[in-house]
Amino acid sequence: MPAPPFETTTRRLVLRRPTEADRDFHARVHSDPRLYTHAPHVVGTPETNAAFFARILAHWEEHGFGYWVAEDRESGMPLGWVGVQRGDAYLNLYYRFVVEAQGRGLAREAGRAAVGMATEWGPQLPVRALVKGHNTASVRTALASGLADTGREVVLADDRADEPSSLVFEAPQLERVDLLDAGTREELLDLWQRVNDAGGAVGFLPGAPREDVAAAAARHEEQMAAGNAVAGALRDPDGTLLGWGWWVRSENPLLHHGRWLYRLMVDPERQGRGLGLVLLAGLHRLARQEGAEVLVLSVRSGSGASRLYRQVGYVEVGRIPGAIRVGEGDDRDDITMARRVDGGALVAHGGD
Repeated sequence: MPAPPFETTTRRLVLRRPTEADRDFHARVHSDPRLYTHAPHVVGTPETNAAFFARILAHWEEHGFGYWVAEDRESGMPLGWVGVQRGDAYLNLYYRFVVEAQGRGLAREAGRAAVGMATEWGPQLPVRALVKGHNTASVRTALASGLADTGREVVLADDRADEPSSLVFEAPQLERVDLLDAGTREELLDLWQRVNDAGGAVGFLPGAPREDVAAAAARHEEQMAAGNAVAGALRDPDGTLLGWGWWVRSENPLLHHGRWLYRLMVDPERQGRGLGLVLLAGLHRLARQEGAEVLVLSVRSGSGASRLYRQVGYVEVGRIPGAIRVGEGDDRDDITMARRVDGGALVAHGGD
């Protein structure tokens, strides 16, 4: 498996691998009692901070990923710590930002990046956050990062006897689908219709008949049966279908190193939780496992979807003005976007 990047960026943050030079910042964050009002007894001491920081560096050395330092993209000022580390058969999502950086959605922004990176590049383990229910800010961040409350609780090693258990939040996971059984097909059609009716750009206008959607799904099933397509289903920890997408390979052998993305959809009732990023991250892993090198998709202008794709490395490589007629007097551009599956730069051949 390729190593995950040591550094990534979000709209406002640089998320980078820590070094020995970050020891003092780590101690300052983890010794600030204002960041531990929900659990004052675990505020860091010089001894516990040193041990914690040593574990962070050791995890990076052993696994090639871990907790990042989050820096402001403009000023370079360190603002917090975020990322995932191995727990007991899961990846632990962690976030802690200085007081001055709170209230701006930075933990949510960084948490989504961490979940996406873990889903695309990390070991295939569930991503979890263990949060005290009375720590409402942390609960909100876990939910906004795409995780769901599993209904389970755990007792942590440093919990006091009178302290409540921690709630277990878990990120959805992508499962590979090579064949649609009857139950999955009905789930998919239900999801597809909800996306259509919410105005999603997945091939139909709102109100499209179910039989038309089923016919489109059947065409993709034919591609799957021929070995030219594979689907990814994003499911919540309880099994609920949240998202879907197909990778399709051209029948032309000259294009077999590429995959074309079709019908990317997320349940409109779960919008605003970063699930599109998680779905794409899982699909990128799936494409890499399929041996793909170049990923291509088309998007309708005016839908806002191109912003999501740009966040994960896609660039516009072509545009046909007015090629999509949504309605009378409403023509949209058909935009083609692409990225390399390894996240590297697209390099043009440059010939005529």
